[in-house]
Amino acid sequence: MQIILLSGGSGQRLWPLSNDLRSKQFLKIFGGESMLQRVLKQIRRTNENVSITIAAAEKQVPLLKKYLAENFELSTEPCRKNTFPAIALAAAYLHDEKKIRADEKILICPVDPYVDDNFFEQFPLLAEQISDDAPLVLMGIEPTYPGEKYGYIIPQAKEKISRVKMFKEKPNLQDAKKFIDAGGLWNGGIFSCRLDYILGKAEKILGTCSHDALRKNYSALPNISFDYAVVEHEKNIKVVRYVGEWRDVGTWNTLTEVLDENFIGQVQADAACENLHVINDSDRPIICMGLKNSVVVAGPEGILVSDKAASSFIKPFVEKLDSQIRFAEKSWGSFKIIDVESGSLTVKVTLNRGSRMKYHSHNFRDEVWNFISGTGRVIVDGAEKIVRAGDVIKISRGVRHTVIADEPLKIIEVQLGKDITVADKIIWQEAI
Repeated sequence: MQIILLSGGSGQRLWPLSNDLRSKQFLKIFGGESMLQRVLKQIRRTNENVSITIAAAEKQVPLLKKYLAENFELSTEPCRKNTFPAIALAAAYLHDEKKIRADEKILICPVDPYVDDNFFEQFPLLAEQISDDAPLVLMGIEPTYPGEKYGYIIPQAKEKISRVKMFKEKPNLQDAKKFIDAGGLWNGGIFSCRLDYILGKAEKILGTCSHDALRKNYSALPNISFDYAVVEHEKNIKVVRYVGEWRDVGTWNTLTEVLDENFIGQVQADAACENLHVINDSDRPIICMGLKNSVVVAGPEGILVSDKAASSFIKPFVEKLDSQIRFAEKSWGSFKIIDVESGSLTVKVTLNRGSRMKYHSHNFRDEVWNFISGTGRVIVDGAEKIVRAGDVIKISRGVRHTVIADEPLKIIEVQLGKDITVADKIIWQEAI
């Protein structure tokens, strides 16, 4: 059995800690462990020797390699799309690049369920139910309330394994109550089928199941979910009922339900506060007074103050913000924008021991590097110089440069120019 983990989401509903590069699955909020690390550990505990392929955006690759020490296959999306193109691309990768047989059974799972190990112990059972008259098998979660944000699976019977009578994607509250009364289950986004089933759907819906062709034309593919593209049109589906803890921790109100502590970071709250969670990922203190049923989150991207229930509807507001990323982790360390003005941008750069920036230059900006801690070396147009705390290096536009951290190195970088963009960067392969 092959497992495909879907890790391409942007995590806009967990703003301001998540952004386009630091998606929700990389946030270390479970005792210093990220969602992705937690899920991978659970899969390894319960499904020994299973092969795992992570389907992720290309921008996420540095973080994946930085935080995941174990071996895993990686299917990368050239740009973000919905779940059906991502799954089709991963299936084509397994078939064309890894030479996995077309009749191999696969299981598709998102990276953000908060569950116990029993959830993952059900995976082999799903794969066992695949047959010619049931080519698609879903896991159905026994619901605890009539949620509007989940798809619903209506089984024909209430046994552990049943054929599916109907599938409905995200109904309104009134219909959700009806579905639960009819024995409906939440669709947790877990599917099992044969590899050739996905390849066939890709050929029919996307026009090809070739890995090369899908990657080449990925930006033009329809932005459609697996549920809408496949599940709602499949007549022969089985569902495996799961009874146990299951939480979709993709929003702040659901995430706070599983946090071990109410306050993270520099936080004070008065006695009048009730059911309050504060996550402070900034270097400034937060004081809360009289807040009830609320969540407060501060990070490099901004500050959220919200009623917990209302926090689920943050996405349209985040989409209106400018797209400039103010914090990102890289394979070599991290950067955080600390000031933006007309004609200048100030960034705090942290390099890990032994790491280096790529040898590069800029056409439209000058830079001033102020070294505040650590030791290392800079190379400017081929000339090497040792640097330490207190040193200042000025780099003119057009000059090739890099920095190497002999021990952890922190730099305040001031960029000066009329047109400061991330596109103004030329990489030179002949780096020293």
